[in-house]
Amino acid sequence: MEIPRTWLLEPSGKAITRECRFADFGEAFAFMTEMALFSAQVDHHPEWSNVYNRVNVRLTTHDAGGLSERDIRWAIEADRVLARRAWGADSTPAQGGINGER
Repeated sequence: MEIPRTWLLEPSGKAITRECRFADFGEAFAFMTEMALFSAQVDHHPEWSNVYNRVNVRLTTHDAGGLSERDIRWAIEADRVLARRAWGADSTPAQGGINGER
């Protein structure tokens, strides 16, 4: 399973993370809305948080006890949405997870 280069594998190997920064809250919320609709379609939901123009995402599959193809599919779709909307220029892998812990 190949992890997209825009995502960071947690040291445990059980999740991938990414922090996305947007111009403002509206853009961040629009990204979350679009990805929420995709999540409902594929029945796979991220762990994420939003503070103003920042969205932190952590992907893991609890049923599988860690990372799965479903997480990779979600990450690829998020990257596609960011690229299509010209968002994500300031998006980087989160350093160690949603709250920076390792």
